This record gives sequence, C-alpha cells and structure tokens, in this order.
Amino acid sequence: MNLFPIAVAIVPNFIPLNFTPMKPRILLFLFSLSFFTSFAQTNTLDSAWVRDNYYKWERMIPMRDGKKLFTAIYIPKDTTEKHPILMRRTPYSAAPYGETNFPDAFWNTYYRLYLRENYIMVVQDVRGRYMSEGEFEDVRPFNPAKKGTDFDEASDTYDAIDWLVKNVPGNNNRVGVFGISYPGFYSTMAALSGHPALKAVSPQAPVTDWFQGDDFHHNGAFMLMDAFAFYSGFGKPRRTPTTRSADGYPIPGADNYDFYLRTGTLHDFARLAGDSIRFWKDLYSHPTYDEWWRARNTRNFVENIPASTSTLVVGGLFDAEDLFGAWNLYKAIDSKAKNNNRIVMGPWFHGQWGGRGDGSILGNVRFGSKTSEWYQNNVEVPFFNANLKDKGDAKKIAEATVFFTGENNWHQLPQWPPAGSAAQNLYLQANGALNWNKPGAGNAYTQYTSDPAKPVPYTEDVHMGRTREYMTDDQRFASRRPDVLVFQTPVLDNDVTLAGPLYADLFAALSTTDADFVVKLVDVFPDDFKYGEDKSSGMANGTYPMSGYHMLVRGEIMRGKFRKSFESPSPFTPGKVEEVKFYLPDVAHTFKKGHRIMVQVQSSWFPLVDRNPQKFVNIYEASAADFQKADIKIYHSSQYPSCIVLPVLK
Repeated sequence: MNLFPIAVAIVPNFIPLNFTPMKPRILLFLFSLSFFTSFAQTNTLDSAWVRDNYYKWERMIPMRDGKKLFTAIYIPKDTTEKHPILMRRTPYSAAPYGETNFPDAFWNTYYRLYLRENYIMVVQDVRGRYMSEGEFEDVRPFNPAKKGTDFDEASDTYDAIDWLVKNVPGNNNRVGVFGISYPGFYSTMAALSGHPALKAVSPQAPVTDWFQGDDFHHNGAFMLMDAFAFYSGFGKPRRTPTTRSADGYPIPGADNYDFYLRTGTLHDFARLAGDSIRFWKDLYSHPTYDEWWRARNTRNFVENIPASTSTLVVGGLFDAEDLFGAWNLYKAIDSKAKNNNRIVMGPWFHGQWGGRGDGSILGNVRFGSKTSEWYQNNVEVPFFNANLKDKGDAKKIAEATVFFTGENNWHQLPQWPPAGSAAQNLYLQANGALNWNKPGAGNAYTQYTSDPAKPVPYTEDVHMGRTREYMTDDQRFASRRPDVLVFQTPVLDNDVTLAGPLYADLFAALSTTDADFVVKLVDVFPDDFKYGEDKSSGMANGTYPMSGYHMLVRGEIMRGKFRKSFESPSPFTPGKVEEVKFYLPDVAHTFKKGHRIMVQVQSSWFPLVDRNPQKFVNIYEASAADFQKADIKIYHSSQYPSCIVLPVLK
C-alpha cells in the first residue's frame, strides 16, 4: 500500500561512520568503503540523452482470458547487443501516457543507472486500474490450481512476460521484476508466475499480510488513519479506463487527532467512506483472521517460486507501512523455497531507498552516510546486472545486508538472524526499573487507566497526514502522560547490539474485557549528546534538542482479544492476570555505551490505530456507548515477570 503515490512510469511510488568493530567471534563482514565507488552513480544523464537513446511503445497486452493490460515499454536504440527487460506492475498508474512522453524519473533518480546499462524498461497498469481492462481486486489471491482461462496476478505477469520476450525487439530473453509497496506485492506474484524467462525479482516493502502486520492491521488492530486516508480515494471504483486518479475524502482542518476523535466509531467512518468502496466493506466484513485473509497472505504460497528465479527482498527498518512484510516475506521464502534469496534492510522510511532522499537522516536521527545511494550502487543494480546480464557476480551480494542503527554501519551477514543472536529477557521492575534479572519481592504491578476519550497520541505534533518520521520520533512527550508506563535501565556500561525478532511478553489484568497493548523500545541518548557538523553532507547542528533524546527504535500494538488466536478472539476476565505475548518486527540496532534502554507500555496509539472500546465486542460494529475506561495492571513479579525479549548479539 502506498499513501503517497507518484504518477511516473518507472520510479516506484513513494510515500521514503563512525566505525565500531563487532566482536571477532561474530560471523559478519563489513563492506569496505572502496566498494562504495564500484557502481558510482553518474549525474550526466538528462532528458535529452534519454530521448536520444530510447524510444517508447504503448501496447495493450492480451491476457489468457481475453482482457488487455496497458503497458509502457521504453526500448534502447542501441543494437550492438541484446538487452534485458526490467518490469514493474503497478496499481498507481503507468503515467506519463503518450509515446512521446518519458518519465523524469529516468534522469532524476537512480534509474539512470539502468538506462546507462541499456535495460528495456517496462511498466504496466495492473488489471482494472487506470488504462488496463478488466476488474481490479485488492491483493488478488494466488491460485495454484489455475486451468484454462483462470487468472490471477501471477498469470497476468506470466502472460505479459511471454508477450514481451516474443515481441519487443532486441531483448535477451531475460526478465527482472521489481516494485515498492503495492508493486512489491505484484513482484511477489511475479516470482510465483514460473515463467522461464523470469530470472530475478525484487519485492521491496512488499504488501504481504494485511491482517497481522502490514498497512491496515497490526496484530489484528485496525490502522485507521492509513486505511481511511488511502481507501477514501484509491478504493473508489473505476467505471472505465482512465488516466486520472480519484480524489480522497476532503478532511477538514489540519489536526488529524481532532478529526479522527470527533468522527467517532468505525461505524461513523464507514458512513463517511460510503457504499461504493468495496474493500472498505471487506475490511469490516472480516474482523478476524479467517480464510479470506489467509488467501491474501503471500507467505502461504512462496514454495511455488522456482529455483531459477532469484529474489532480493528489500525493506526499511523504519517503514511505517510494510516493515512486517519485508522481514517476514524474506523468512518465508528462505524456509519454503529452493531459490537464491537475499534481504536488504536499511535505515529507511517507506520507499526511501528508491530515490526519495539519500538515506542519511530520518526525522531528527542521523545515520552517518548516504545509505540509499550506497544500496542502489552496490546491491540492487549489481543484483539485476548479475542475473540479467551476466555482469558481475551475484555471489558477492550477501544473504543479509543489514544496516545497524546506533553504530551506523552496514553489515554483510551469511544469515538472518545472525548466528550469534540469542533471545534474552529484559524484565520490567518496580518503580520504573528495567534490568536483566527476574523480579523478586516488591510491588507486584504498576497500574494506569486507559481512557478512549483521551487516547495517547502517536506523535506530539499537530498535522493532518500520518508522518513517516514518527518511527524514530522523540518519545519524551509520551513518557510524561499518566497513561503511559515507563521502564528504563541504568546507563549502559557496554554496547548492547540487537539483531533479530523482538517480542513483548506482558502479564496484565484488566478491569474490563478487552484492551490494546502498545509496547515501544526506546534508545535514551545521554544528557550531553549532540550531533556535530557533518561536512560530507553539509549538515550542521540541528535546532532540535538531542540531549536526552528518546529515539523510538521499535513500536508495535497488540489487540488484546487476539492474544491467544487471531482466528478466535477471546475476552479478558476482569481482574484475572493473563499473558499477552506478541511479535514486534525484527530490529538491527546498537544501544551505545552511555545510553539507556527504555520500554514504554500504553493502550492507545491514536489516530494511527483505531480506539479499542475496551469491551469485548466486534469493534467494527461498536457504538459510542460501548467505549469505557479500563484500569490496567502490568505485573512485574516473580510469578508474573513481564519482559521484553531482545535478540542480543554476543
């Protein structure tokens, strides 16, 4: 899903050193700085060069059921050798339309690297979107038993590739597919197509599971702000093929917290959305993880990826939309498929690596180098060159190329999680303490009251659109609220590096029958911390006070009623202590010596997530009368040792 699509033909739709050596027993390798220049970008390519060296076709490519899909094809004029095809399938428009029009992304982004290599660049409107025929279906399920004219997104990709290799002049019969966000979903579907010419696929920030972790639900909690902002426009039906997009709901004012709170229940948002948006009604019709959702979870089908198709999964450590999808699609492919599979995770917001910013900063936090450019030059382009042009050696690209924030270094790893990573419990303690020892005697719990009428905001700023920077935002504003519990370690005597999956394991008792649980892992900077001037980027000291900064490293929510099963929700028994354990997407972060580790616990995150009435009901049908305060006790005793389970790298 992409909240801020850019209507260009090829560039993905975006929403986007100080060296500290690791301990010698860890099997990892740091990229050498000299390798950075091996695929250095050239900035000499401009619009005149593109028009002088490329021409464009627009074709309606037939599918097996007779429908035709609009496809823009950019073909190099060079005939000295045959060229590979690099394709992106998108629901966000193959603009600019017209055979004399070229996307400025060809000369304004790293796509210039592909044009310098004389790739045949292809972008296609998926079935039912913009200029393509047929009916659009969101995350159309993969059908492994297709017969005759049966179709899905994998077969549409197969048919498109088959036409391209047979009809586009000068191609070398090798095809790659890539895309960010929703196009990342279509990339996964391409990998499932099984076409023999498809040699390399890169699903990037891929939509993977819209109930457990991507975009519209996290652990069953409805991500209201993203869903409404996106589907109020994107979800409107297209009557006939068109080059125009639909407008979203005209939200008044500039304060999203106020708008979403005033609007009220999910029933009220359904009224605003209207009756024409089919997928909005589908969301409401499937409030649990039923077969409808399982059919739309691409991880359930990746064993169908053939060994001949290499995959490169890419994601951002601070992607507010599809962080779950990147980590977990990679893991699914790695465990189920028999192909060459790799992952890259950088310090990026959604799509940042694809050309929106250089990846040196997010919000107030700096990463010490131009990480996006480094990835483009040293991983993505070499991946496609090796698989589609026999240029370079794909074996030089590590299994896992991961940027560790905090220390601000790229690591090249033979596996993810690294072999030296092991789960270690960091226990919540009385009086806001946090340490590695299991709690003993003392206060058994800490209590707060969660009031749906005054939910905890996800950021302290006033704005309308959901920010991407909240993923690293300063959390001091939240720690000052009485409905947010704060636990922190003493100042660290040594670095603590985390590499792998993160879990919250809470023991809680409620005064009501349901509640949400938000757990945030926070890096507390020293009181005397400040950034120096970065001469390489021209970045001087910022105006934001970084002394004592509370950097959000990872935050996630769990809808309490799904604590035992996403398929079969169950109420809490008031007053009974129950375990609530859930996954927070993987982390790659070093808490530096002199910092502190902090954990915050709360029960709302608004308007990022819809409000839980704190009553065991179908929240999509809840009325205003169902919303009630809840007294919540988080236990930290020897019998009920709440903790956060950290993947500590030894």
